[in-house]
Amino acid sequence: MSNIRKLAANVMHTKIIWPITALAAILLFNLFFVPGFFNIEIKNGHLFGSLIDILNRAAPIMVIAIGMTLVIAKEGIDISVGSVLAISGAVAISLLGVVPLWMAIVAAMVVGVLCGLWNGVLIAYLGIQPMVGTLILMTVGRGIAQLITEGKVLTTDNAAFGFIGKGFFLGLPFSIFIAAFVFLFVLYLKKRTALGLFLEATGSNKISSEYAGLEPRKIYLFVYIVCGLCAAIAGLLVSSNISSADANNAGLWIELDAILAVVIGGTSMRGGRFFLAGTVIGALFIQSLTTTIYSMGVPPERIMVVKAIVVIVVSLMQSDRFRRMFQQKNKQAVVG
Repeated sequence: MSNIRKLAANVMHTKIIWPITALAAILLFNLFFVPGFFNIEIKNGHLFGSLIDILNRAAPIMVIAIGMTLVIAKEGIDISVGSVLAISGAVAISLLGVVPLWMAIVAAMVVGVLCGLWNGVLIAYLGIQPMVGTLILMTVGRGIAQLITEGKVLTTDNAAFGFIGKGFFLGLPFSIFIAAFVFLFVLYLKKRTALGLFLEATGSNKISSEYAGLEPRKIYLFVYIVCGLCAAIAGLLVSSNISSADANNAGLWIELDAILAVVIGGTSMRGGRFFLAGTVIGALFIQSLTTTIYSMGVPPERIMVVKAIVVIVVSLMQSDRFRRMFQQKNKQAVVG
């Protein structure tokens, strides 16, 4: 019996268990209260259904959240990713028909890298607080996107470009494979290179890492560049999915969903250890919650409130301090 309790305690303290539990809970809710939620149809060799739709729509959040995980592991934050997404999408759409498709895609990704470089220089080398530094680009970025689109919603009928966000590969949305590639690539960097160790070392104790010969500023710069690149990839996914570039609405508030996905996934805002798998599950939870709310017919003006309540509950569930308080109250109740 004691071994079972120890095993249960170890499982409860595993970071990944809480996002998995939250995702399982929302899926279980849909099983009982949303008819047809788990139905999957095959049309023209492609899979369709709510679960497939969740995977497809979660892809941009997932990609941005992966980049955000690296930034948060360095005790940073990037609230400009939504604007970078809008800029990159605007660049890609505006260049289609002028240059080859691959050049438009590369240009959009280069813009994302430059935006990340801008944030990294402001924060790592000029000492500006991450929230303030990225707020600059968050504000200016929408204006830049509007300049590129000339204040209009640009559209495209390029089928090859549309395949990125709307196409199917092996029966599944192509966006899923892009998100999976980004995840596996960053996971490889974490597990198979010194980068993961350096990130966790400089994030948890900056002074000690400097004494150890590491250069936190360069790592800061690197993670913001990666985050900018991830935002650009998400911009390609979003703009190709809707075949347009909307400077005002593209990626609006996606930075909040990305940050929530990282936190729900178990990565601490104080930096240090980070959990990429938890981030992916967190992104799936956020999108599953959004899809569920729409399926339940909740009025649009109440959606953010419902999401906030659920996220607060999930965050409390994975809080070590909250769990200790809950356990102490249970013990007192048993003794009483």
